Amino acid sequence: MTENAQVKALERIMPATHGADEDLDWPAVEAAWGVRFPSDYVAFMGRFGAGTVNGEAEILLPLPKPGLQWDPAQMGEETANARAMWESYGGRAAFDVDPESIIAWGVTTGADILCWLTTDPDPDRWPVLVCGRHTADAFAVYPYGMAEFLCRLLSDEFDVSPLSITFWDGGQHSFVHWRKAQRRWQEGRNPETGDPDPYAGDFAD
Repeated sequence: MTENAQVKALERIMPATHGADEDLDWPAVEAAWGVRFPSDYVAFMGRFGAGTVNGEAEILLPLPKPGLQWDPAQMGEETANARAMWESYGGRAAFDVDPESIIAWGVTTGADILCWLTTDPDPDRWPVLVCGRHTADAFAVYPYGMAEFLCRLLSDEFDVSPLSITFWDGGQHSFVHWRKAQRRWQEGRNPETGDPDPYAGDFAD
């Protein structure tokens, strides 16, 4: 697993207890996307993996994987959604970038799409782009990498929330890997908390 200072800082406020190494073939991932990915994202996938943050945001897999019960969210689908949103809001007239430079890494329950703006040749210098559904601006760029952005978000360091939702209610921050969430659901438990849930269980045939 690759160590990364920003991911280690994130882990201090959001334990990786329920995370898991995705064990990704990074050369294959990067060949599929045609880019090298930021080192904090690589480290995050090795320590936390894909899954949910506080039950309010989902960190995406870079390539599709079959789920235990349903297929987890992945980068290709949300990247297409972010680029379609850019187009529907007016394209370059709304936000003057090449849509191919937008790659999604997360999505929120408020339908915000969390992306990188990949115009810099160094992926460790890619800022976060929030494509917001109910934010002050539909497209807002933040000069942080993914892990630092999450860390600042979880530490309530933004004067105005960059998201359309209340991301944190003051309780302990949590991360749940997508496989653990699906196992909990199959066992009749809440995917986020692990508490018994009468509505959880197998999908009907």
